[in-house]
Amino acid sequence: MLLIENGYMIDPKSGMEGNYDILTEGSRIRKIGRGLGESLTAAEREACQVLDARGLLVAPGLVDVHVHFRDPGFTYKEDILTGAAAAARGGVTTVVLMANTKPAVDNEETLRYVLEKGKTTGIHVESCATVTVGMQGQELVDMDALAAAGAAGFTDDGIPIMDPDIVRRAMEKAARLDVPVSFHEENPELIANNGVNRGRASAYYGIGGSPREAEISMVERDLGIALETGACIDIQHISSREAVELVRQAKKKGRNIHAEATPHHFTLTEEAVIEHGTLAKMNPPLRTEEDRQAILRGLADGTIDLIATDHAPHTAQEKAQDITKAPSGIIGLETALPLAITELVRGGYLSVKGVLEKMSANPAAMYRLDAGYLAEGGPADIILVDTEATQVFTDYASRSSNSPFTGRELYGVVKVTVCGGEIVYQCPKA
Repeated sequence: MLLIENGYMIDPKSGMEGNYDILTEGSRIRKIGRGLGESLTAAEREACQVLDARGLLVAPGLVDVHVHFRDPGFTYKEDILTGAAAAARGGVTTVVLMANTKPAVDNEETLRYVLEKGKTTGIHVESCATVTVGMQGQELVDMDALAAAGAAGFTDDGIPIMDPDIVRRAMEKAARLDVPVSFHEENPELIANNGVNRGRASAYYGIGGSPREAEISMVERDLGIALETGACIDIQHISSREAVELVRQAKKKGRNIHAEATPHHFTLTEEAVIEHGTLAKMNPPLRTEEDRQAILRGLADGTIDLIATDHAPHTAQEKAQDITKAPSGIIGLETALPLAITELVRGGYLSVKGVLEKMSANPAAMYRLDAGYLAEGGPADIILVDTEATQVFTDYASRSSNSPFTGRELYGVVKVTVCGGEIVYQCPKA
């Protein structure tokens, strides 16, 4: 048993908030109320571990639905164990892994490997399967078999699917299976050098870069197919103001349209690529201040209903290469909540509850996961956060450290992460 006392609880699903205690038993929440310690028997008090959450936010564990753990195939960057440790430090108790591993998660054997290894981590590890065999964009995987084997959803994240017929068939199948499909929206035919916005940043490096049209055209196509098929889709890591508006209009016509923003896209612009080089290179790229402001407005009005990290570990050696050769992506599990508190809450765009909706309740609901909320009988996945404290990231639990946020002071310190009723992370200074 675990008793969390004296904290300020916010449950984004029910809207319940206030000064409440939480008592857990096994992997579930037994009771939420006030003065719960007084109701315990002597034997229960003896067996109960008590956490004093005075001055802290008590919230559901975060649910990150866009994560790369590089396992199998690229474990020198990250593996499921080190990735889970990074998640726990960041207050993330449930992750949904992307499928672009080696081999790709396009078969039941690889999916089983990922899910079984995930069970050893202390957090909840879910995984998508690919949409197409080998992520080649030509042949659908056996979506029925993979869904039955435990795939949380489907995505070829990292590679856009160019064939609209394949996209339509995937959406029709996903609608029947009642699982989401997530889309990486970049048309490679329009891109000269990916990872850098075509504009000021590409001019600085003297390269072609990635134009906004590469995203806009794909988003427009896939939203149209989704509205026709009724499929639940996620427009991943949205980066352009036009794409935000397309999602806004589509949401007025269909309830199964979702979009996610990453912390780096709502925090940084292409100026960061000039300042930080490859540490700020990512797909889709950081764009202009006007695009960042559009993303912030989309988060504020609910057009963008998910915040996901696109946690993408790479080695220092890989990132030390020339801007056109270094891989795209940054790590994000440990900095996501602090960035949301610093940029969104303190910036006046969202309340703490609003951030928690987009980082726990909404992503869990889209993936049909029993997560992202606090309720009696619900999962004992709980985080304790000091929203007023600051921290400067100088090291990471992740195996990689490719982040433009290293050295930046951010508000929000995860003090304790509880998953399944067990403490899986405790801040050394807690």
